[in-house]
Amino acid sequence: MSEHSIPVLRQRFLEDMRIKGLQPKSQTMYLRAMREFTAFLGRSPDTATPEDLRAFQLDMSHKGIAAPTFNNRLSVLSFFFCVTCAREEMKRYMRYQRVAKKIPVVLSAEEVRRILEAAPGPGLRYKAAFSVAYGGGLRASEVTHLRIPDIDSDRMLIRVEQGKGRKDRQVMLSPSLLILLREYYREARPAGWLFPGRDRINPISTRQFNRAFALACNFVGIKKKVSPHTLRHSFATHLLEGGTDIRVSQVLLGHAKLDSTAVYTKVATKTIQSVTSPLDLLVGEKGGAA
Repeated sequence: MSEHSIPVLRQRFLEDMRIKGLQPKSQTMYLRAMREFTAFLGRSPDTATPEDLRAFQLDMSHKGIAAPTFNNRLSVLSFFFCVTCAREEMKRYMRYQRVAKKIPVVLSAEEVRRILEAAPGPGLRYKAAFSVAYGGGLRASEVTHLRIPDIDSDRMLIRVEQGKGRKDRQVMLSPSLLILLREYYREARPAGWLFPGRDRINPISTRQFNRAFALACNFVGIKKKVSPHTLRHSFATHLLEGGTDIRVSQVLLGHAKLDSTAVYTKVATKTIQSVTSPLDLLVGEKGGAA
């Protein structure tokens, strides 16, 4: 395909993404990855050879591109070559990197309490939003896109529509969270979105949410590397420490695989601390024998 046909190729790529049902955020990420590859190649991406693909991967390695980004770009190229260009053989030349598995950073219950109390104004908006994130284990984007009808006070549930993976789920609505949300509602009188932005037409953005969370953490002196997603990590960890069955936690978090939930057992310190070491049992037996 000649260079003047690139707009045609781009349009087909866009159509393929829409057919697949990709969300706007994912489409933006796919287009960004294709721009990176096209800029490296210097010509239409559908003309790439296996050697070009190899050179692109080497270039990313030399630049120190992190494994998640490295692999995301290859996933986009795999979609491009297999779907848009019908060149499935190009997948053979893609070498995905192993992503380092890190345990999540978790806040203590006391740290969460301090952050909630330090939530910036106006009014109770951010305190309520942070409380939803922690009290229900929601992602930042799920909190910001809640609508008033999603709060089901009759059944004490919060409905999360089209969460990660375009899945709906329901999470618990605790009595204390309901009281706070009612106080917030009486104060702010939101219509439509539970947490509307400044224009009240759109919800608060995840960027606003992140900024408010960072302000609260700085104010109370949290030194850990945290983000609003840390509230979700803390929710999951504190559930396990409280004795909640891991499969129940899996449902509440909306994890497709139990392995994704099991990572929190590695940071559930109270659970770890409550386990009796076999050494203590051995010493105890020895003492009893004496």
